[in-house]
Amino acid sequence: ATAAIADAARQARSAAAGRLDFVHPADGRVRVIPRPDAATRRTPVDPAAREVIDERVGGRSFRLDAGGFWQVHRLAAATLHDAVVSATSGVLDPTAEHLDLYGGVGLLAAALGSVGGEGTRVTSVEADARATEHAGENLAEWIGARAETSRVDRWLAAWDAGASPAQRERLSRGVVVLDPPRAGAGKEVVQRLVGLAPDRIVYVACDPVALARDLGTFAEAGYRTDGIRAFDLFPHSHHVEAIAVLAR
Repeated sequence: ATAAIADAARQARSAAAGRLDFVHPADGRVRVIPRPDAATRRTPVDPAAREVIDERVGGRSFRLDAGGFWQVHRLAAATLHDAVVSATSGVLDPTAEHLDLYGGVGLLAAALGSVGGEGTRVTSVEADARATEHAGENLAEWIGARAETSRVDRWLAAWDAGASPAQRERLSRGVVVLDPPRAGAGKEVVQRLVGLAPDRIVYVACDPVALARDLGTFAEAGYRTDGIRAFDLFPHSHHVEAIAVLAR
């Protein structure tokens, strides 16, 4: 934890059983968000969780809810952003169609945009509507960028059913970034991606077992893993973040 979070944690108290989340964004002020054990889907969201904050990565500002998803380690977002830039520089076709799946507030879509330039066509797909709303704002500088709210498997099925020949051709030259939850993308999503045949896939994984399983499915369909980089984003734990680059 940052020194400011450590100090806030020593002083924090909660009336209800549960946990407290500590958020230390770019403005330097720590937010404390209660997460009571008894919370249900009908429990009102604490206003502290809905406060809109700003984080800074790659010289850009990213808006998100204080209680929304962001990387835990203070240097992790920039590390992953830069790793995706490195993995796609020199190979990303700015005239192609690109996807950012499980896109959150658009961090990795912005990495693709920074490589491809202002006309980059990139679609960020995220199931959380609040995150998608922020992603739309965060990607506004790219005229070809958009953010859509959907489960990834459903979005891919709908795109496959309705895409024009021109869209399919552009995606066949494009890059797909996917940053799924710990369980991985899973066989259905991998098989749908394989069916769409993008030129390159950049897989950001927080669980090596799930990554290995999905890479096996990709390999069976003819995608080669060019390389894997590992990052110790969760110090003092067994969790290792990895980025795998696959080519058709």
